[in-house]
Parts: sequence; structure tokens; C-alpha cells
Amino acid sequence: MATVSLRFFSSSPSSALASLLCFLLLSGVSFAADPFVSYDFKVSYITASPLGVPQQVIAVNGQFPGPLLNATTNYNVVVRVFNNLDESLLLTWSGIQMRRNSWQDGVLGTNCPIPPRWNFTYQFQVKDQIGSFFYSPSLNFQRASGGFGPIVVNNRNIIPIPFPQPDGEIIFMIGDWYNQDHKALRKILDSGKELGMPDGVLINGKGPYKYNSSVPDGIEYLTAHVDPGKTYRIRVHNVGISTSLNFRIQNHNLLLVETDGHYTSQTNFTDFDIHVGQSYSFLVTMDQNATSDYYIVASARFVNETVWQRVTGVAILHYSNSNGPASGPLPVPKTDVSAPWSAMTQPRAIRQNTSASGARPNPQGSFHYGQINITNTYILRSLPPTMINGSLRATLNGISFVHPITPVRLADRYKVKGAYKLDFPDRPIDSRPPRLDISMINATYKGFIQVVFQNNDTKMQSFHVDGYTFFVVGMDFGVWSEDKKGSYNNYDAISRSTIEVYPGGWTAGLISLDNVGVWNIRVENLDRWYLGEETYMRIINPEENGQTEMDPPGNVLYCGALRNMQKDQHHSAATSILNGHLKLMFSMLMALLALVFTF
Repeated sequence: MATVSLRFFSSSPSSALASLLCFLLLSGVSFAADPFVSYDFKVSYITASPLGVPQQVIAVNGQFPGPLLNATTNYNVVVRVFNNLDESLLLTWSGIQMRRNSWQDGVLGTNCPIPPRWNFTYQFQVKDQIGSFFYSPSLNFQRASGGFGPIVVNNRNIIPIPFPQPDGEIIFMIGDWYNQDHKALRKILDSGKELGMPDGVLINGKGPYKYNSSVPDGIEYLTAHVDPGKTYRIRVHNVGISTSLNFRIQNHNLLLVETDGHYTSQTNFTDFDIHVGQSYSFLVTMDQNATSDYYIVASARFVNETVWQRVTGVAILHYSNSNGPASGPLPVPKTDVSAPWSAMTQPRAIRQNTSASGARPNPQGSFHYGQINITNTYILRSLPPTMINGSLRATLNGISFVHPITPVRLADRYKVKGAYKLDFPDRPIDSRPPRLDISMINATYKGFIQVVFQNNDTKMQSFHVDGYTFFVVGMDFGVWSEDKKGSYNNYDAISRSTIEVYPGGWTAGLISLDNVGVWNIRVENLDRWYLGEETYMRIINPEENGQTEMDPPGNVLYCGALRNMQKDQHHSAATSILNGHLKLMFSMLMALLALVFTF
């Protein structure tokens, strides 16, 4: 439950000042700052049987999936995370750009892990953002056991949404699922084997409705309750491990309106392919006659669907005036992905709504990206996993990433030598054998770069860039070359943070490097990510004056070469938050004192 209220944690020698400043920061009282919302996330194991087999899953506040994190554009978000697991934890906030503040990104290149039985307070601003996102663990393959939940960033009241206000909202978190927990799945990958076919698909942590005899008895399924004639905004997130899923609601159209925080041109679909790590919003009108309930289906895509039939999630759409249960065969996808000429029809149809306002009142199409000169091109090629030094590893440009033991910006701040390298190749080097390395991209602040994801693996992949969105200007099969620019969409390409890349194909994106920090570029397919298919961009302002990058927060955790700087955890969480924002708090204190003396 989100709160905008006064909170006090354990006392400290400066408790009076800390309490006063904590009130200013966390109560929502603001003199020049944006409002705050705060959450407590207690991450722990619980036992659940989503597919009928008891297993250990990761819950947040006892919920699986975790609770909604709800905010509004420019709000400051405070999340106090309690790690009640038996291993280290980091939460990452997929699609939240963390403007000027990669310290809060929640991946190993930027943060030391939260040890078991410790807590850590994340604080970040959803600056100039709206839309549908999610949070999830980023370490140790933990997302395969849960720990994920939705994020909604609402428009400010002064910024209209580009469609009539829906009558309600429904969130679906879909994903492939195994009856083994993340530790067992890790062991499979560590042994050099692939995971194989999942055991099923979950919708909001629940298994399939018994639509035929292949579904065991006693499985708990999800029912979404709706009223006839009303229109709902349906937000769908694929938080699974590695399977693209086709989402559909029997006899209902899906009007696409938003993805990854950007409004789209509004297009109707009967079904929609949602790849790992992607988030979409649809408007769905309840315009059927309710003679019975309707199926909600999320089924495996871009695999042998006949063999993978068990990898299907089924929930129920229940009208308030429904006359009976759903029955009969499941609806099948109508979009054709069997041939190269048709497979990309749907993603190519996703265009930016250039006339709609996003987080700001200016139209989304006002940034004329197609007229900007490209300063650098990076071709990131993935290949099937290979053995490196006796272990199965995945690579980008022949490099399987090894996490630095000291996070990059901490290493910079304390001049730790050899913590990482800035020699990641801007294109594949076929003459060099694959290797393990801590190699990252040395990107240029205010550059305008082209990133081409070339998927030479055998499976569909989706790639994510932290800290940014990118304009998806082109995708096709084959090998990318310079002449492909002639086919780019230079007018209304969708801007997003996670994009699919077809096996044997490429996808190109354009990024304006205006967010200083260290930002993860990764494959979202969890097996490949775990095996090293990632890197980072380090973007530094050489004239940094405190305006383009925040200082590390006062509660920053230390590890690696700086582990001796880490103190035992007994300080107040309030003080931890405060120490990272002294300038802001001082100005707010002065404002409060001025107000007091006014009275």
C-alpha cells in the first residue's frame, strides 16, 4: 500500500533534524520539490502451487506477484526493500530511466547487492515518464521464482491522455514457468545444459483454467471481473524467463495505445505477441453478449506450437451478467508468423502517436530524430551459447560479460584500478575467439548513436537498455549493413526500452545519450542474461558540475575493493535517504524555517 505520510524509523544522534527532514521528504509536503510516495517491500519465500506442484516462490509482502507500485509523472518514489531471502538481492525497475541517477538502477554494474537479512532504501524520481513498467530481481536467476510486480506511472492531471478515460484498469503479468525453482534452474545452466520446454504459463501467478483434460484438477486460475459495455485499460507485462507469448481475449479486440511508456498510434489487433521483458497497454471494450465467460489466453509463440501446447496460460473474463462458464476450444492466434514476409507485420505496425502528449505537454513527435546525424554505430551480435573455459556462456560480440566486483561509478569515485575495461568492440570481431571479460562501451555524452541488435542465435530474443528509450527505426531478416538505413522509419518510429529481435534477423534503434551514468544493455531472456549476454554503457559528462549526475546516496552499499568501507547495518533508513540529498534538504529546511518565522 502506497503512503504519502509522515514516517519515522530508528532514532539517531541527530534525530530531531532527521525527523524534521524526513517529514519534509516523505510526507508529501513540498516547497519546490515534487511529491513523494513510499513503499515497504518485504521480499521472502512462500510456498505456492501455481501449476499444481508445491514449490518455493519469491513473494513481495507475501504476494505473488508483488504489489503495484503506483506513481505519477515526476513523483519521487521511495522503496524500502527488506531482503528476507537466503541470498543477495537487487531489484531493478525495467523502463524507469533513473534520470541522472544510475545509483538506483538495481543491477550489479551499478549497485552492490543487498545481503540476506539486510534492507536497502531505493529512492528515485519518475522524471518525465508515463506508462506501464515492472520491477523484478536482477540477480541469481531469481526472476524465475518471482519477485516481480507492476509499476504504473500516471499522467499528471494537466496532461490529457490520448483516449477517453477508461472505466477501469486490469493488469496481467504473464510468463513462462517451471516447476523447479531458480536455484534448480541455475544448476541446470551451470551444468552446461539448456533449460528445455517450460512446464506452463502463469497469469498473475496462477495456472490455467481447466479448458481441456490436459489441465490437472485443482489448479487455481485467475478470473477478471468486468461489466458489459465498459472499456478497460489492460496492461500486460511478459515477466517470464525466455518465451515469447501471444496474448488474446476470446471474441474481443485489443486496441493498442501504449508500450514501454510511450503512446502508440491506435491500432486494433485480435491477438498480440508480447516478448520477454515487454509491457503493453490495450483498450478493451466489453461489447459481447455474455452468453458465457470468455477465455484469456497467453500461449507460447515462435516455437513448435504443437509440441509446446502445455506452455499455455488461460484465465477467465467474467461479465457481471454472464450466463455460464467458458467452454470449447481455445481461440487461436490469427496473426501469421509462419513465414518471414509475415512474421514482422505486427511489430512494424507499432508506431508512435506523434500528436499525443506524453509526460510533457509537447507532442511525442516533436523530437525529430530522423534529422540528427549519427555519431557512432554499435553492432551487437548474439550467437548460440558456447563453452568458454569449460563453462556454457552467452556472448555479445564474442564477449561474455563478467560482473565487476566493484560497481563502476563507485570504482570511478574511489579510483579503483582495473575494476572494468572500456574496450567493448563496436562490431563483431570474427578473428577473435569468445572470451570472458569486464568490457564495457565507452559512450560519449550527448552523442546520438545507432545500436543494431543482430540475433544470430536460434531463438527469439528481446533486448533492453537501462536509462533510455530508443527509436526502433528498422527490423528485418538477414545481416544488417549500412544500406539498410534506406528502409528506416525516420518519422514516427516507436520509442521504447525493450525490443524483440528475430532469430536470423536484426533490429536497429537510435539513442540520444543525454542521461549520464552507467547503463546496462542486456538480453531479457533470462537464461542468456544469466550466461553473460550483456554489457554496459558508461556515459560521463567531462564538465560535470553536479547538474547532470547525482552524487551517490548516503546509504550506498560497498563491496568488492571497497568492502571495508561498509558498516554494519544499524543506521536508520530515514537517515540513509537523507544523506544522499543534503542540498535539497537544506533548501527545504530553509523554506520551512522561513514559513515558521512568518507565523
